[in-house]
Amino acid sequence: MTASVERITWGDRQSADFAEALRVAEAILFAAAEPVTEAQLAGRLPAGIDVKGVLARLQAFYAPRGVNLVAAAGGWSFRTASDLSFILAREVVEPRKLSRAALETLAIVAYHQPVTRAEIEDIRGVATSKGTLDNLLETGWVKLRGRRRSPGRPVTYGTTPGFLSHFGLNAVDDLPGLEELKGAGFLEGRLPARFAVPEPDDAPTLRDDEDPLEDDAFLTNSEPDAPGDEAS
Repeated sequence: MTASVERITWGDRQSADFAEALRVAEAILFAAAEPVTEAQLAGRLPAGIDVKGVLARLQAFYAPRGVNLVAAAGGWSFRTASDLSFILAREVVEPRKLSRAALETLAIVAYHQPVTRAEIEDIRGVATSKGTLDNLLETGWVKLRGRRRSPGRPVTYGTTPGFLSHFGLNAVDDLPGLEELKGAGFLEGRLPARFAVPEPDDAPTLRDDEDPLEDDAFLTNSEPDAPGDEAS
């Protein structure tokens, strides 16, 4: 009889701990300005709690509601249900639109990172103004990574967690591949035989051909402006 009572008591305590963990996780996710990782949640929840179970329970609970719990940028956050986004669109101040040059540059950075300005220009086939890259840096979607170990030691660029969060991606390898781009109509006509879409990789560690950025005058003299960037 005693053992039975102990089992019931322990089960009740587990249920109570899990219920409290749900409340704590919900509050943390609701208040967070950026996606929250499982490791961050584990550090705030009671010891021994199944974090994945907590997230799965919350995700299921919010699935039919006006906000959903979604995986984004390597973490979790609450987002407006996709079928209701049109209702809120009227209330949102329309952000500044990026130029065609900026969009092309952003796509190249996302797929080819780490990439230098010269490499971006080589892929685009035209000069890229420093203003275009400055605008992307200001959005918080592109960051300075390091310096290439090559003559002139040019700066390398990569995407940020803010880029993933804004475009609803959990990881950079969620970007569309060749077949998805074809299906969406972004690639039309007959493509070269060896044409391929690179596999994006935003690993934060510097590559073998990159050096850390110095703490000097932040690139003002190392990235001169380039004239002639259309639609920048």
